[in-house]
Amino acid sequence: MKRILYTSWYTGLGGGETDLLTLAGALDHSRFAPQLLVPANGKLCQRWRAEGWSAHVLPYRGASTWFVPSLWARFPVVRRMEDLLVAQNIDLVHSDYHTLPFIAAAARRLGLPLLWTVWGWWFKPKVWQRAFFRSLPAVARSRAIRDGFVGSPPFMPPDHLPVIYTGVDSARFRPGLGRGLRRELDIADDALVVAMVARFQPVKGHHFFQAMAEQVLAALPETRFIVAGDDVFGVSADQRYREQILERAAQRPALRDSLQYIGFRDDIESVYAAADVFVCPSDFESYGIANLEAMACGRPVVSTGRGGPSETIAHGETGFLVDAGDVDALSASVLRLLNDADLRKKMGVAGRRRMLKTFSIAAAADAHMQLYERLLR
Repeated sequence: MKRILYTSWYTGLGGGETDLLTLAGALDHSRFAPQLLVPANGKLCQRWRAEGWSAHVLPYRGASTWFVPSLWARFPVVRRMEDLLVAQNIDLVHSDYHTLPFIAAAARRLGLPLLWTVWGWWFKPKVWQRAFFRSLPAVARSRAIRDGFVGSPPFMPPDHLPVIYTGVDSARFRPGLGRGLRRELDIADDALVVAMVARFQPVKGHHFFQAMAEQVLAALPETRFIVAGDDVFGVSADQRYREQILERAAQRPALRDSLQYIGFRDDIESVYAAADVFVCPSDFESYGIANLEAMACGRPVVSTGRGGPSETIAHGETGFLVDAGDVDALSASVLRLLNDADLRKKMGVAGRRRMLKTFSIAAAADAHMQLYERLLR
């Protein structure tokens, strides 16, 4: 059995961290034993250990986008990471971006294979970092991420950065889960419900969701709206944004009566089950895992199309794509679905089918395990 050390500088449970948990759970545990390295305890670490897997806390400050590889390789934390790799008999390292300059140096000293995941296209490699990134095996979570990361013209061949889409657990996220959350929130079974799932961050577009909700309510006053998610990473700007969004919702009479912010949910699948339509109003999404979870639950999706959603959502078949920030188009698409139960059902079925074909966790785990085997050889 090979021991894989996954690293994450983020300690909350956002999309990337949920992806990591799902991937680790889908591995063939007779062949691979997942372990985790984080800089502090948090929800990710708690969930990881609840699965019975080893997690290690080693305080360090994550790399900025300006890191100098040769200098960061000399930081004292590299030696501590090297000691951890030896003590745990790690065979392979799978890193995130912010841990990469440290753990790559530690792995190299020990001759261990390393892979890292490109989660964000905005991590533009600086000139002095390009040789470092060219030297490391990596995967991207979407074509949008890959193309944004390598740039134009590309600093390295795009085919050196294969795309492995994040997989969705189709057993956890599935149709027919029941609508218990509606009873919890005092929402009638026959009410039309629009849902959003996202952490509080300006890029996620809660302000667009609220503006859309007001337009929808002008046409369908009995519609209800649910937003799940919280301030995941404790960033002060995100906290201020959260306060502004909640304050505005409380001040607007229509929103106060129809929109509920329900915070972080361990049973996030219950949010999709309670909804008739799922909305992603972000400025952009590198991938947009929530869209796929909603599709897995048989829900049509209305999403801004910048980034990953343009690859995961089939416009007009599994949902609708609109331009980022276009509240009128967002509202019109939501209203079209709310007014047509047959279209909602048709798109929901198509979305589930598309997810199973292309974005299942089984496919993602298999692709990762094949890559791990090649690196270990």
